[in-house]
Amino acid sequence: MGLAYVGGMALNFFKFILWLVCFFGELGHGFCRERITINVGHFPNVTHAQAVVGHAFTRKGDGWFEKRLGSNVVVRWYVYNAGPSAMEALLAGTIDMTYVGPSPAINAYLRTGGRKFKIIAGGCSGGAALLVHTNSGITNTSDFKGKRVLTPQLGNTQDVATRAWLRSLGYKVGLTGGDVLVLPVSNPDHLTLLRKGEAHASWTVEPWVSSLELEGGCKIFLEERALWTNTGGRYVTTHLVCGTDFLQRHPDLVKRWLRAHVELSQWISTNKLAALEILLRELQAETGFVLNSNVLSRAWDRLELTWDPIPASLFKNAKDGFEVGLFPRVPDLRGIYELSYLNSVLKELRLEPVEELE
Repeated sequence: MGLAYVGGMALNFFKFILWLVCFFGELGHGFCRERITINVGHFPNVTHAQAVVGHAFTRKGDGWFEKRLGSNVVVRWYVYNAGPSAMEALLAGTIDMTYVGPSPAINAYLRTGGRKFKIIAGGCSGGAALLVHTNSGITNTSDFKGKRVLTPQLGNTQDVATRAWLRSLGYKVGLTGGDVLVLPVSNPDHLTLLRKGEAHASWTVEPWVSSLELEGGCKIFLEERALWTNTGGRYVTTHLVCGTDFLQRHPDLVKRWLRAHVELSQWISTNKLAALEILLRELQAETGFVLNSNVLSRAWDRLELTWDPIPASLFKNAKDGFEVGLFPRVPDLRGIYELSYLNSVLKELRLEPVEELE
């Protein structure tokens, strides 16, 4: 009897035993299922609270999402500092889902003809504001002429809001000049430029709003929610998008993720102190910086965690982007949402459904 024959018998015996374990044993059920990795992106920001807290649970080996996805599922978190880089990773297939703001999602949707991803849930509403430095000389809307207003990034959500608002007041505002100079600058640099007098105002989002208030000698001139009268002051700051390939291959996992997302949103909202402590530790782990707890606490009061993507605000953001010159035409966003999975979860949890769009 040859060695090859003996080896073959041993291999077949092992396969038979494995089949028996898989067929009869609960242990085998978990062992034999396909191992699946979900790659998820987010920003190190309080407006991405569900992802930041979820990342923290994963980091300490007590995964919130993992427990609800199944023993064969691994979650890998990827941290991005800007929406365009997160969307590039999603389009390239590096990640399967990401928490991201509205403008990067609109830009990516237009670039790909709407084929690469869907918005499957909301994440956060609110948190944006226009602040002016106490030495800026700005006390009313007529004082902005000739001033320099900072935004986080060209074409991002706050940048579009700034330009649209100034235009609504009658100012001529272009991408590179006009009556008011809008300067896209990274959020951490706003504080320095305002203190030096090299800028006069900042339209940004939490926690930078609270940081400029408490540490930068600034005061709030306008809360962005005041502009959203048609949605009751609500507007999308963060939503969850999913690659269409992953959605088609793993619809069951997407639904389980959404249930975990809704339940984590509820847990964070009802366990504020514990959630803030987790956020502080995780943001430090992800950025290397220690965030002022007073800043985070104040920022929290301006935010609403929500699974509702608030579509009306996204469509308005797209229209504003066209009017300020970012898009050659009004973006057609039909098909950008896939909310049936979310509504199925909300029905199971006996929660109000969100509006589904064609």
